[in-house]
Amino acid sequence: MLEFSTREGGGRRGFRAWAAIGDTPALVSAVTTSLTLAGLTVSAMLLLLVPTLAWVRLRLPRARRPVEFLCLLPLMIPAIVLVVGIAPLYAWVAYLLGDSPLTLTFVYVVLVLPFGYRAIDAGLAAIDLRTLAEAARGLGASWPTVLLRVVVPNIRSALVGASFLAVALVLGEFTVASLLNFDNFQVTINLLGKGDAELSVAVSLAAILTAFALLLAISFVGRRGRSSP
Repeated sequence: MLEFSTREGGGRRGFRAWAAIGDTPALVSAVTTSLTLAGLTVSAMLLLLVPTLAWVRLRLPRARRPVEFLCLLPLMIPAIVLVVGIAPLYAWVAYLLGDSPLTLTFVYVVLVLPFGYRAIDAGLAAIDLRTLAEAARGLGASWPTVLLRVVVPNIRSALVGASFLAVALVLGEFTVASLLNFDNFQVTINLLGKGDAELSVAVSLAAILTAFALLLAISFVGRRGRSSP
């Protein structure tokens, strides 16, 4: 990919494609949109899953299997079927909230549920949640305090892992955005590739390197979380 992205006319080599990454307004806008989508998706996923899974483990253990089934259901539905099903709903979303690509947050939250569920559920299973919660409640802590100051610090590595998986899925998602006619990062790369293949490959390689750096950073944060008392 590096060799292809440095090709220029007349058999010459250069970094024209790499220099053009920051000078392409459509690409900068798409990166901003996808990063905003990633942040919104991660926030919504954590707000939905952490209280729900903690409450199910503490108060509703019989609901664990139905909740697991609902969270894993998106893995069994092909993306094209999912888009066909939600397209009528998105007509109402566009009517009520406007035709913004940020409305993809709703469908992306559904897509990241299986990965977020697995990571957070494993984190909750690794701690004695009931004892920690009862001890905190016995000292007068409210349920929001138990979640924020007892549960979240003890499953920090699981939350970081779930967030990384969600960010990776959102930044790499193409099918849903393309079929719903929204321009995110991957759709823009595809469009750029039709006019400037070297620039498209340079952007793809930059995205891979960025994801690799994120993985290393999260791995480092996870090790620090496990080693801290």
